[in-house]
This record gives sequence, structure tokens and C-alpha cells, in this order.
Amino acid sequence: MEALATPQPPVTVRVFVQRFSSTPRGARLARHLALHVLHDWGIPYRSDASETAELIVAELVTNAATHGLVPGRDFELRLGHSPGIGGGRGVLRIEVSDPRGELRPPGPTELVAPSPGSDGGRGLVLVDALADRWAVLDRKPLGKTVRAELDVSH
Repeated sequence: MEALATPQPPVTVRVFVQRFSSTPRGARLARHLALHVLHDWGIPYRSDASETAELIVAELVTNAATHGLVPGRDFELRLGHSPGIGGGRGVLRIEVSDPRGELRPPGPTELVAPSPGSDGGRGLVLVDALADRWAVLDRKPLGKTVRAELDVSH
């Protein structure tokens, strides 16, 4: 085996995973804790990346607590941060999983903007506008995960 010609700088991928009760209080706690974790990871409060992540987390955890609710089951928030190498852009991944696999929201290619008079349906439109990439994924053995990614630098 041949050695790399250019040594690669070390990369620390950070991961945070926590389950929350499927309640408005659980959703609020998830949003607050996500901001605290991001700040600890070097994405400061009130920065553009932090505020964008806050909006995405708030929407996804609210959807999980409201539409993904199965009595007695929690939703899960997973954050991952892969910093950029050599000053490049890193990736912040936000994943929210819930146990309601049969109630699947539309993905990015299926999303339709709600009519002006409707009371709901704007959350994933907001995620679509803010995230650099996002998807709805099946979760085994049951449930679904909505994943959103942001390209971040700091």
C-alpha cells in the first residue's frame, strides 16, 4: 500500500442524538437543545447558520410531535456536523425521526405550495427554501426520517 502524497488534516465529525416526548414541550426542548449543541460546536447563536438551523429544527420537530405522533413513542433529533477541510464549507445535517411511517410527507420533488387561504402546509416549503438538500427517508423497522442539510462555514 502506498502512503498519501499529501497528509490530510484530522477531521472531527460531531454527532448529537436525543429522543424527546412527542409533545409541544418536547419539540420546544429539542429546538433549544439543538441551538446549544450547535453553539458548542462553533456555530454561534444568532449567526446565519444557527438561525437557519433553528428554523429547520423547529419545523421538523413540530411536525414530528404533531403529525408523527404515536401514543407512547418519542421522536428523535440527530445532528451531525462535518467541518470543511482547509477552510472549505462543512455540512450540518439535521435529522428528525418519528414512528409514523405510514403518514409520509411529500419529498422535495413532490412538494406543492399550499393555497393562500389554507391554515397549514407551509412548513416543508420553508425547509425546502432554507436547506441546501433535504429528503424523506424510511426508517427501519418502522417510521420515517426527514433529513435536511446545510452547507456551513465558520
